[in-house]
Amino acid sequence: MASPQLEPNPGLNLEIPRLRDLLPATGRMTSRIVSNSRQPEVIKTPFPKPWKSSHPVLINFDLWPELSEPQRDLLFLREVSWLSAVRLIKIDAYQGVAAAGALGFLVELVQFDAIGAVSAGGLTALAGVQIWRNSRGKQAEIDADDVALKVAQRRGYTLTAAAMALQDAIEQVAQLEHRPGLSFVELMRCQNLRSYAIATPESTPRATSPTTSGQNDNRPPQEQP
Repeated sequence: MASPQLEPNPGLNLEIPRLRDLLPATGRMTSRIVSNSRQPEVIKTPFPKPWKSSHPVLINFDLWPELSEPQRDLLFLREVSWLSAVRLIKIDAYQGVAAAGALGFLVELVQFDAIGAVSAGGLTALAGVQIWRNSRGKQAEIDADDVALKVAQRRGYTLTAAAMALQDAIEQVAQLEHRPGLSFVELMRCQNLRSYAIATPESTPRATSPTTSGQNDNRPPQEQP
């Protein structure tokens, strides 16, 4: 029996412009696609540096073609949506506490005040944990998914098709990265995405991996001539 046909590697010259065309204008200005075949992750977005105006989205293009086009679209939109949600310029309360704590730590360290340095360092660490929760916690991850679904709908996807494609992509990525299973946050994300399919049932087929099918089942519907 013939082995299943893999989707051809889209290639950087074709895939990168195609992905960038999916983005709204702000996403194009604040993100850039970087090929990194050495990373074990299919796609990864490092925490953005506040002093940078453009931030990398790292993609392993050796693994990328193993996903269907709708899965690739939603994964990419989701990463950029998370990146856009991280507040870089506006200093909120926790970020202000972290900055003040870091400054206090340096001052106390220079003055050789061990107790003051420990107190300031603890304040910085506490604020840093809160910043991480606000950007990488369960709610932040789910919010990024929701924003990606909205952008995908403006690009021709139905809500159900986009949600199912992203859910399938999350599960497929775990297999491609040889992980034993989904993390707790990923399970919560999938549960949230399934709720969209239940709330808005449609007869849209699920997106399948190109390793089992050469068709991109969840492509946006094409207009009839």
